[in-house]
Amino acid sequence: MLFSPHLKGLALALLVTTSLVSPSFSAEDVVCPFQCNSFANLVEPLLPAVVNISTTTLLRGRGETDASPVDSPFPKGSPLEDFFKDFYDQMQPEGPRNSSAVGSGFIIDGSGYIVTNNHLIADADQVIVTLNDNTELKAVLVGRDRRTDIAVLKVNTEKKLPSVEWGNSEKLRTGDRIVAIGNPFGLGGTVTTGIVSHLARNIGAHSRSGDFINGYIQTDASINMGNSGGPMFDMNGKVVGVTTAIYSPTGASVGIGFAIPSEVAKKIVNQIREFGRPKRGWLGVGVQPVTEDIAEGLGLKELVGALIGRVNKDGPAAKAKLQAGDVILKIGDKAVKDNRSVPQIVADIPDGTQIPVTVWRKGKILSVPVQIREQAESDETGVIPSPEGGKDLAKGIEIHGMTLQPLTAEVCQRFDITTPEVQGVLVVDVSPKSSAAEKGIRPGEIILEISQVEVNTPQQILEQFKNAEKENRKSALLLISRNGEPRYVSIKIGADDAAE
Repeated sequence: MLFSPHLKGLALALLVTTSLVSPSFSAEDVVCPFQCNSFANLVEPLLPAVVNISTTTLLRGRGETDASPVDSPFPKGSPLEDFFKDFYDQMQPEGPRNSSAVGSGFIIDGSGYIVTNNHLIADADQVIVTLNDNTELKAVLVGRDRRTDIAVLKVNTEKKLPSVEWGNSEKLRTGDRIVAIGNPFGLGGTVTTGIVSHLARNIGAHSRSGDFINGYIQTDASINMGNSGGPMFDMNGKVVGVTTAIYSPTGASVGIGFAIPSEVAKKIVNQIREFGRPKRGWLGVGVQPVTEDIAEGLGLKELVGALIGRVNKDGPAAKAKLQAGDVILKIGDKAVKDNRSVPQIVADIPDGTQIPVTVWRKGKILSVPVQIREQAESDETGVIPSPEGGKDLAKGIEIHGMTLQPLTAEVCQRFDITTPEVQGVLVVDVSPKSSAAEKGIRPGEIILEISQVEVNTPQQILEQFKNAEKENRKSALLLISRNGEPRYVSIKIGADDAAE
């Protein structure tokens, strides 16, 4: 029920348990030496601060909405569309119904502040927190951050609640022991143990929070459905992670679980408590990795930085005259190691701060002052996604494995290209064995630039390829656009891809 198909095997986990009996404790009082035979002394004071979370979401029944549960595959106005809608209406029960989910959380303040995962409570109409002594309390949402999958709840009670302290996830080492407590399959107060299997694990597009988390904590501790939002403790009884996902082909634990590092979660939680929302800086660019081919095409000697593929209109970067094709090397005094470094570094910069951004542009290193803006929920994160497949199109001139056509008004009409200001050359076919195909270029994409020179005809592209060959370059850098989303691709120049 809680799995999302796009996670491709990463199953969301949900977790927790807690009580009014035990007061807040000092983590220094709880020590479990490496050779300890039992975790009981460590776990006993922690259990009361871990809670079960159950959510209820009201789902509309048949007749309450005109929308079909899925998009109709038939044209609007078609008799088959009515048949399709009637069929799915019959599949829906009469009247509203409730959908429920269970998960975990932990108390970080005796006044009733609770940390959990955003995906657990995101669409909930009601959230109930069950303490370790089975006391049930209604919770209100203080704030949430979908980009790190963190949410903060608040319960009201006359008694001070037991709480736990944050630890420092940056001090963890691979092989360290950890303890997870949660509510797997609704079994509250479940304790599992394991080790840190890997640090800074990148689970990329499979995660709900990839761009703003500099690597997840991977563990072999048993994490299951219902563990999400629960705490991961170190051997001093401090929270070093928030369990959020598992990798599993079956839905049950196979010893590969993931937690949000405490250094990420703590910062977001503090901002939510103070402002009601996370506050992070925004540069307003879409970036992609600098590969060997791209570095060679740009004249970079090292694989460093992040290549700007898109500059958001009216964003901070656009106002500072940063350009697509620039490689960001440093933001302030912090080196940019890769494309994911950019949103992570910028996120910590306060709104309105002017900061120098060091870029590589056409063989020169420039320092560009940029005034950072606070990121709105609707602003794009900054990492450009990989391209998807396209449709088969018409014939044209073949150059290096790509069949190209000028972007004339007739071609635009034929291929449903409606943006009037679009210029470039249309890719209508790609040879399966070409370098272009290997780099993900697909029919329907538009070549805007080659070697950072704008192109509008296949002949101009051919000229740029010839210039690259004369300069003994091994590859050529293309700026490609699909559905208005630009990205850079470097393709090899070789005899096998020669123009015909």
